[in-house]
Amino acid sequence: MSRGRFITFEGIEGVGKSTNIATLAHRIEQAGHEVVCTREPGGTPNAERIRDIVSSHSEEPMPEIAELMLIFAARSLHVENVIRPAVERGSWVICDRFTDSSRAYQGGGRGIDMAVIDELAELVHGDLWPDLTILLDAPVDVGMARANRRSDPDRFESERAEFFERVRAVYLQIATAEPRRVTLVDASRELGLVREDIDRIALQLLNT
Repeated sequence: MSRGRFITFEGIEGVGKSTNIATLAHRIEQAGHEVVCTREPGGTPNAERIRDIVSSHSEEPMPEIAELMLIFAARSLHVENVIRPAVERGSWVICDRFTDSSRAYQGGGRGIDMAVIDELAELVHGDLWPDLTILLDAPVDVGMARANRRSDPDRFESERAEFFERVRAVYLQIATAEPRRVTLVDASRELGLVREDIDRIALQLLNT
């Protein structure tokens, strides 16, 4: 049985990850592949409980290192119980966020040492890295305006613009450092144009 593919979508709030994940999943399914769509934090019942803790507002302060450790605890559950088994049985996994989000949000946004994040990544998922990461990029003011229209902001979405500027900067640094893995898509454009890019990416994936 051939190995499946592991694809992740990244970006700040409001860049259209959910919509474009659905587009890519549909194209891959049309080509005859089983697709598993999932998300982080989350993807399993216990990981979803951790998601509720890290994303919900609370009177109890959330130390930055606690946030990071909780997210990697959820990631461990997700990798071992969903992602790795699916890829090994030949399915294509499309995940809304993965360790690049920890680098961007907890590293860039919170200021946690990247070496700590990389060490946790090695412990939790070792050699399991995305075959492709699609970074949907848009200016912070554009992304946050879209996010604020869809629902009440969660704990992350309530951060100041300066936080998201740091997050976006790290995402762009990752794209520059790893161009073979990370494909940058301008998500500030209207949805039809972004979908055209996703269709082209799908075609390239299916032909390799």
